[in-house]
Amino acid sequence: MTEEEQLNAIRQRIDRIDEQLQALINERAAAAREVARIKQAGGGEPLYYRPEREAQVLRRIKERNQGPLDAEEMARIFREIMSACLALEQPLRVAFLGPEGTFTQAAALKHFGHSVHTEPFGTISDIFQEVETGNCQYGVVPVENSTEGVISHTLDMFMTASPLKICGEVMLRIHHNLLSNASGLESVGRVYAHQQSLAQCRGWLDRHLPGAERIAVGSNAEAARLAADQSSAAAIGSETAAEIYGLAVLAANIEDEPGNTTRFLIIGDHQVPPSGDDKTSLLLSTRNEAGGLVRLLEPLADHGVSMTRIESRPSRQGVWDYVFFVDVLGHREDPAVAQALQDLEARARLYRWLGSYPRAVL
Repeated sequence: MTEEEQLNAIRQRIDRIDEQLQALINERAAAAREVARIKQAGGGEPLYYRPEREAQVLRRIKERNQGPLDAEEMARIFREIMSACLALEQPLRVAFLGPEGTFTQAAALKHFGHSVHTEPFGTISDIFQEVETGNCQYGVVPVENSTEGVISHTLDMFMTASPLKICGEVMLRIHHNLLSNASGLESVGRVYAHQQSLAQCRGWLDRHLPGAERIAVGSNAEAARLAADQSSAAAIGSETAAEIYGLAVLAANIEDEPGNTTRFLIIGDHQVPPSGDDKTSLLLSTRNEAGGLVRLLEPLADHGVSMTRIESRPSRQGVWDYVFFVDVLGHREDPAVAQALQDLEARARLYRWLGSYPRAVL
């Protein structure tokens, strides 16, 4: 058999596989539509998107994957299939920190897939408001970066007694690029970017553009829009922003830390049942006294609950008075976590459960 005959045989096999895949995907979509019909017949306000169910499905896909595609890539493929099927039940409206082309939008699409309607808003408080009023079912907000730390505006919104709950999280590797219509680095006189991005690329900018003015703006997408209108300006942003605003990538991956990752939270108006691998987030305060924080957190150790993160913020109710944002492993319906939270609430001056939700899968 000649090489061309061998290739033709393989291509015919691929065509048959594609037909089978297409039929199975449509069969899955029909099943999703039937789920919607059953939910609608049950009356009330149906809940179509189930974060815990999707997390369980994606985990099983990764666990049983045998290659040659790696588990992450296989899960991303199924993420998009699930997104398209969910859109047959109800297209989700998801608010993100805009404008178009921000990393927050990228996080929204990574979590929900590309079959949702993403809607940009100018501030984090706008996102909370849109979800609270029901104009969007979910919102995506940044909460911390592995290089620069906490995003204080997001934590501050939870301090305002928002009724929203955390329904999920997204971990997004952040790759910064220098975008411009300039002919080269030597022609760049100013760099626009969000202040976090300027900080995350400080070393690269010091080495390659030491004389360029650095101008902080509301988002990297806004930076790209400004740079697109100025021949001597550049922006720090994503490849998506470069495509949207017609900019060239003068330099790729200019972040100082190659593992630079931002964590985003999914906010919604309902509680999420256990998925089997969850986190719980809390807002706590204690009396400003020696050993107060240690005594407050003792129930976690007593019940074997692991704390993965703690951040402090001024309470705005007194000088040197703080509240603490705490993440622990487990769901509040897990017996050990439930007992620990009960003891925590009894000790805390302020106790607020912000949500239990699946740990990031992708």
